[in-house]
Amino acid sequence: MPGVTDRIRPPYVVVMGVSGTGKSTVGRLLADRLGIPFADADDLHSPANIAKMSAGIALTDEDRAPWLAAVGRWLHDRMGEETGGVIACSALKRSYRDTLRTAAPGVFFVHLTADREELLARVTGRRGHYMPVALVDSQLQTLEPLDAAERGAVLRTDRAPEVLAAHAAALLAPNPR
Repeated sequence: MPGVTDRIRPPYVVVMGVSGTGKSTVGRLLADRLGIPFADADDLHSPANIAKMSAGIALTDEDRAPWLAAVGRWLHDRMGEETGGVIACSALKRSYRDTLRTAAPGVFFVHLTADREELLARVTGRRGHYMPVALVDSQLQTLEPLDAAERGAVLRTDRAPEVLAAHAAALLAPNPR
């Protein structure tokens, strides 16, 4: 129809990776840069899951299922509101990301990666978080990196969070016509 412009759909993004990669920091910066809502999936864990992780016990797929459903609902709700959204979520397995894609088709994954030694140092130095350093290796063993069929990008965390957020924002920019 002449004179009608296409609306640009706001992005829906999961900043993913193991504990200590900076998901929350980069995700918050990315959301601020894009002017869209941000959430931290850690805030959606049940008290039982938090207690398990605090005790150094890795979550099972069954433990994660209701949490992933809550993360998916958050994304789905943002889609319904057409606001866009960024959520920091480990999303370690392809099946977990499939759950999120089912709730929010077209979601883009920004996979943050770092070396084990860097992750251990970051998690050891972190205060006020329930994820103990003892679970970093468990998360690394569980991690299934993004594959070529998944919509997303892998970013190494060897740059400042602001630089990573800017890079992610550039990846999400609409292509000029």
